[in-house]
Amino acid sequence: MDWERIADAAQLELPADYREFVESYGGGEIDEYLSISTPPIPGSPYGDLLDRIDPALADCQQLGALLGEQDLPPLLPFADSASGDVAFFVRKGAADTWRVATFRRQTPYGVNRWTVFDGGMAEFCLAVLTGVVDPFSELIAGSGPHVFVSWRDL
Repeated sequence: MDWERIADAAQLELPADYREFVESYGGGEIDEYLSISTPPIPGSPYGDLLDRIDPALADCQQLGALLGEQDLPPLLPFADSASGDVAFFVRKGAADTWRVATFRRQTPYGVNRWTVFDGGMAEFCLAVLTGVVDPFSELIAGSGPHVFVSWRDL
């Protein structure tokens, strides 16, 4: 993947842990639940990272309060759950310091739909898979091995 060309075209540098993940695995699904998007790759249904507009962005007031931000930093959706939840990069500061915010589509009445994780994409995925955090509508952590399936193998 030509990360310099992507950064120039999109005016956006992506975090190193995300780039390393995409270089190693590409786009695809973890445990048939969490889909990871990539920059455009011909033929990949996960190659929509730079074109995504998510409806969750219309409901950001709670996220602004969690972040303590009057003006919400730009968000970039990079993963979706099978339940319709979305994980976003919170684009504030240098790319390698971006935090992750998740929007949970299904919550009990009165519960905040947004959660913020103080770490990058790799730390976030590890925390989700080991049950340290539970930011999605369904729990995906389990005792068995977790499986990533690339779009090429689906």
